[in-house]
Amino acid sequence: MELRIDSITKEFKDKTAVNNFTTTLENGIYGLLGPNGSGKTTLMRMLADVVKPTKGAIYVDGKDKNILDDDYRDLVGYLPQDIGFYKNFTAKKYLDYIAALKGIDKRIAKEKINELLSFVNLESDKNRKVGGFSGGMLQRLGIAQALLNDPKILILDEPTAGLDPNERIRFKNLIANISKDKIIILSTHIVSDIEFIANEILIMKNGQLIDKEKPSDLLAKIKGKVWTAKINDELLYEINNKYKIASMIREGSDILVRIVGDDKPSINCNIEEPNLEDVFLYYFKEGASDYDRIN
Repeated sequence: MELRIDSITKEFKDKTAVNNFTTTLENGIYGLLGPNGSGKTTLMRMLADVVKPTKGAIYVDGKDKNILDDDYRDLVGYLPQDIGFYKNFTAKKYLDYIAALKGIDKRIAKEKINELLSFVNLESDKNRKVGGFSGGMLQRLGIAQALLNDPKILILDEPTAGLDPNERIRFKNLIANISKDKIIILSTHIVSDIEFIANEILIMKNGQLIDKEKPSDLLAKIKGKVWTAKINDELLYEINNKYKIASMIREGSDILVRIVGDDKPSINCNIEEPNLEDVFLYYFKEGASDYDRIN
């Protein structure tokens, strides 16, 4: 399957949230990286057919999404960043309701719901009202509803928010396992969510697509631009305000800082292999503003 996004733009009264975004996606996992306010959620809402673009078009295998209409929506599974639930519904009743809205045959829906409740670790809570669920439980239920119709285009906006480390690992393993015949777009600001499962990463800033690469190619772009140095407390303020600091770790009386930038720092330092956290910092962060990363 091919999903072609052709110059889509979304304008609000006083802001252009997405600006002339163009790319082509095929089966696989795509990580959408960007800071808050970069336009990620607006882009995903357009792809999910929740809001209409001001300009541009979206095509599936060469067919306009607007012409496909309901057939397009049948292809899509969507987990929004903030999902609304009926608090008096049980988890099972909620999924039954969503399955009916999606037109899924009752027999097929029953089997799929049981499978998904097991996957998201809610089987023992299926008859509890969702009004009593924790944030993590609600997020898991949201993931289940997005997968109900076995979508060919799966759009996930911050899908691991509220999940504990074990649940996040299970989620990433599932996404990797089902991606063979799907286009999966996963928006996040948590780099570790996509570091080892994304086929390609799309970097978005100020509503625009500024890069699209394999993770290894993104890392190659900043090779030679990451350093570590040991400094004392007297240098901390100066270093913290002069450079982009990825991390600070206290080692006795010293502080080990990890620095990202085009130019070698003017202190004694060692060059390091980059990771995707460094890539995110290189593209987006203007520099550290506090000392909270000192561990």
